Amino acid sequence: GGPVGSGKTALTDALCKLLRDRFEIAVVTNDIYTQEDAEFLTRSGALPKDRITGVETGGCPHTAIREDASINLAAIADLNLKFPALDLVIVESGGDNLAATFSPELADLTVYVIDVSAGDKIPRKGGPGITRSDLLVINKIDLAPLVGADLGIMDRDARKMRGDRPFIFSNLKDGSGVVDIAGFIVTKGGLESRSQTEPASAGKRPKTISTIGTGSETRRSKWRSP
Repeated sequence: GGPVGSGKTALTDALCKLLRDRFEIAVVTNDIYTQEDAEFLTRSGALPKDRITGVETGGCPHTAIREDASINLAAIADLNLKFPALDLVIVESGGDNLAATFSPELADLTVYVIDVSAGDKIPRKGGPGITRSDLLVINKIDLAPLVGADLGIMDRDARKMRGDRPFIFSNLKDGSGVVDIAGFIVTKGGLESRSQTEPASAGKRPKTISTIGTGSETRRSKWRSP
């Protein structure tokens, strides 16, 4: 999750394209009154259209991922019926740093996306998205010189606020950081690669990864994929 414009949909798109040859993937997007993000992912060719479900929450998206996750759980269940061999479902939703927490029944891992255009003060402001997400992604590092953001300060403050929890700097425009983010999801999500010659394991429960956002090589990262 994360603020509008932080790069959640771009990250979802990049992850799908990087991992789709290794895993069975589906996506659930959350928008208030439209299915714009789902339509973007379809147009970009991230996944076939029937593997992408757009949820219209009718209100703040964070309500549908926290207080009452039933609409998202139903979407995941429907996808799992259509694709019994699913390994991974990515649930994308917006939400500010205070509201962006996922119900534990909805997500196995949470990824929170911020971007440097809001300034280098964002990590030290804390909040559950910054401090509690399984992975923090600090995106759009290419904009740092243009907005006067100091990546060194963001690195320092992210370490201070998150302790041992990992974070990754990224520039999704050129793919920087995507391999590290994918490596984290594969390793920490307990995903297992399946060769094309192995039979699909139908009926299993797919891992659910949430990407939230508010308003390839990494510069420096506390996570390195094996």
